[in-house]
Amino acid sequence: MNFRYLGNSGLKISEITYGNWLTHGSQVENDVATQCVRAALDAGISTFDTADVYANTKAESVLGDALKGERREGLEIFTKVYWPTGPGGKNDVGLSRKHIMESIDGSLKRLQTDYVDLYQAHRYDTETPLEETMQAFADVVRQGKALYIGVSEWTADQIREGVALAKDLGVQLISSQPQYSMLWRVIEDEVVPACEELGVSQIVWSPIAQGVLTGKYQPGQQPPEGSRAADEKGGADMIKRFMNDDTLTRVQDLKPIADEAGLTMAQLAIAWVLQNRNVAAALVGASRPEQVADNVKAAGVTLEPELMTKIDEALGGIVERDPAKTAETAPKQRPA
Repeated sequence: MNFRYLGNSGLKISEITYGNWLTHGSQVENDVATQCVRAALDAGISTFDTADVYANTKAESVLGDALKGERREGLEIFTKVYWPTGPGGKNDVGLSRKHIMESIDGSLKRLQTDYVDLYQAHRYDTETPLEETMQAFADVVRQGKALYIGVSEWTADQIREGVALAKDLGVQLISSQPQYSMLWRVIEDEVVPACEELGVSQIVWSPIAQGVLTGKYQPGQQPPEGSRAADEKGGADMIKRFMNDDTLTRVQDLKPIADEAGLTMAQLAIAWVLQNRNVAAALVGASRPEQVADNVKAAGVTLEPELMTKIDEALGGIVERDPAKTAETAPKQRPA
């Protein structure tokens, strides 16, 4: 396993980071989830990412149980706050001071730890003053409940404002967690340049495009039974944007490129995002332990420029690059 610095900080994280969105507490049984975490640890992964909203807090509890007994100093544990949790009361959502201060305590209890290494704003809150949000995050850091702060799916301008306020408050905003893959490159034109300037790294989610870049979805065919595209509980709605014959046909053209690199298509997809120098880690999940062992083989892989060019040529015009997509897909107001 290779390790990279997260932003302009001294914190090193594993470049393959284990995430438990959609799996722990919902898609897989707890014993299988624990096996996946053990497989991650065995493969050298030390960084684990979760969120309070995943399976309505259950994912944090499963991860806390799975990591029990591990040396805390040898782990980097990340979680997030924003989306509704609990019974969904009027203050159980957003980035108000009340919700942040209550949510961090709940997350720490479920994760069975005194602190998280990174506490992230899971989306931008248009209905709470950013000053209130950043002051609350700064207080969480000063209380020792988080070491660093980060954001997820914020625009370049929002990140700039957040970093400036964090600096004024004496805390470090060091990470951005966006969706990023060969097919979804909306961060490249604005978010990445801003973050390089500001000393912020990307921790990217869905590097395999919700499984599409594994090549398992064939054009003109129904999704395999049990796959994410066939599972309404497992993210079928999000994957729809890629489930068209043009995209699926182009993805099949990546197979000879992966063969040339000596990689599976999933490994090629993960290795591809790690070629971006602003990416500190690729988030990978798993519903089976063997998936973890397979994905970590992308660590340390260097793709030659010729291969990167072949990938671009194979995908052609199906790649989404519009930076406005980050704002378009963000919630315009907090969920009720």
